[in-house]
Amino acid sequence: MKKIIITFLLSAGLLVSCTELEVTPNSFVTEANYFNTQDDAVASVTAVYASLSLDPGEQSLFGRNLYFLTDMGSDYAAAGVSATNPQVRAMSALTHDATTDRVQVAWRQIYAGINRANVAIDNIPKVTGNEIVKTRLINEAKFIRGLLYFQAVRLWGGVPIVLHEATSIQLGNLKTNRATAEEVYTQIIKDLTDAESLPATYSAADAGRATSGAAKAILAKVYITRKDWPNTILKAREVINGGYGYALFEDFQDIFTKTKKNGKEHIFSVQFEPNQAGNGSSGSTFQATSFTGFTATEPADIVSDVALFYDIYAPGDKRRDVSYAKQLLNPATGTLYTFPKPIFKKYLDLTNLATPGNVAINFPIIRYADILLSLAEAINEQSGPTAESYELINQVRRRAFGKAITTPDVTVDLIGLNQTTFRAAIQEERKKEFVQEGQRWFDLVRWGTLVTEVKKVTAKNSVSERNNLYPIPQSERNINPDGLPQNPGY
Repeated sequence: MKKIIITFLLSAGLLVSCTELEVTPNSFVTEANYFNTQDDAVASVTAVYASLSLDPGEQSLFGRNLYFLTDMGSDYAAAGVSATNPQVRAMSALTHDATTDRVQVAWRQIYAGINRANVAIDNIPKVTGNEIVKTRLINEAKFIRGLLYFQAVRLWGGVPIVLHEATSIQLGNLKTNRATAEEVYTQIIKDLTDAESLPATYSAADAGRATSGAAKAILAKVYITRKDWPNTILKAREVINGGYGYALFEDFQDIFTKTKKNGKEHIFSVQFEPNQAGNGSSGSTFQATSFTGFTATEPADIVSDVALFYDIYAPGDKRRDVSYAKQLLNPATGTLYTFPKPIFKKYLDLTNLATPGNVAINFPIIRYADILLSLAEAINEQSGPTAESYELINQVRRRAFGKAITTPDVTVDLIGLNQTTFRAAIQEERKKEFVQEGQRWFDLVRWGTLVTEVKKVTAKNSVSERNNLYPIPQSERNINPDGLPQNPGY
C-alpha cells in the first residue's frame, strides 16, 4: 500500500492540501481529469490513507502532530530541554490559546483527510470497474472519515460536518458552521457502520487497510467514549468473537517491532516505511533528534520530550523498558547513552539510531489489548466486576509480566475488587499499557479526571476545566465567527 501512496503523492500534484478548512486552492481531483478507471479509484483511497501519515512540509498527523494534543497535553509527557519552540512549550504547560500553531495544523490535517475521503466517496461510484471493489473502496474511505471525525469531536467538541468535496475557492463562503457533538457522533457511527461490511482480511500486499474488525473496534471506542456500555460490550465482543484471529502478542516488545507490523494484535495501524517522503515517520513521533554526533557525555541534548511515568511500574513489568529507556546502546557505534531522565522508546529503532525519523514502526490506532480493557471497563460500569472482566484485564497483566496469557497466575491476577476499585485498576492498567499511543488525554477527559491528574505534575499546574477541549483555531473563527463559536475558557 505504501508504494502506491508515494506514487500517488508524486503524480500530477493531485494531493493539494487545503491550508485551512475554508481554503481549497483547487479541487485536487476532478471527474473530468482523473476519475475514469478502477485504478484511479484505488489510488484515490490510498491517498485518503496517506492523510494519516504524510504531510509534505509539515509533521504528519499521526507521525507527530497529534502527539502535542493527545500526549503532551496530558500528565505523562512534557517538553524537554531541546524543545525550544515556544508554541510547543505552551502546549506542554497547557497555556496554549486559539492561535497556537499545533492546534491549527491538527485541524487542517484532519479536514484535509476528510476532504480526500469525501472526494473518493463522491466520485468512485462514477468510475468503470468491479462494483464489489468500488463498494469496498468507498467503505474504506468512510472508515477513515469516521476515524478523523472521531479525533475531531473529542478534541474540539461539535465541529463542522463536511460530507462532500470542497470545490469552492473559499469554503468559508459556504458558512460551514459547528454541528453539535451529538450530530458528529451520529455521522461517525453511520460511517463506521457502513465500514463494518469491509473484508475481514486482505492479502499480504494490502496489509494495513481498514477491515470489518477495525470498524467494529473503533465503534467500540466511540461507544465507550459516550458511556454507552451496552453497545461497547456488543462491539467489543464482536471483535473478540468474530473469528478475526486477533490476539495479544506474547511479548509486549513485538507490538513495536518493525518485522511484526500488522500482526495479530494490530487491529488498525497507521503505516510507516523507512525513508518515506512527506515527513511521515513514527520514529519522529517522540524522539525526533538524531543520535548522530552526540556522545555518551552529552545526553541532555537529545532529550526533546520528558517522560514522567517511568517509576509507576511494578518490578517485573516489561512494559516499562519497552516504553522508556534510561540507557541505550547504539549497536552501530558501540556508544552507550545514559540519560539524566528516561526517554521514550517505543518507536525507536535501535538498528537505526542515526536517523530515528526514518523508521518503519507503525503507529497503532487500536490494538487488541485496547478492546480487552475496553470490554472489561464497560462490563464493570454496567454491572460491576465479573469473571469475564477479571479475565480480560488479567490477560493484559499476565503478558505485561511475561506470564502465559491465558493461564491464571496468582502472582499478577486481580481478584476481589468492587466496582470502584476495579474501575481504578482499569485506569491504572491503561495508564501503563498505552504510553505514547495517543490514548491518555482522551482517557482522562472521558473519565472526568484530566484536571485532577494533570495538576499532580508541577509544570502543568495551570490546567483547568477549559483543557477538556482544545480551542477552535482562531484562523477558522476569523472567517466565520458566528458559525464557529469558541470553546469555553479560550
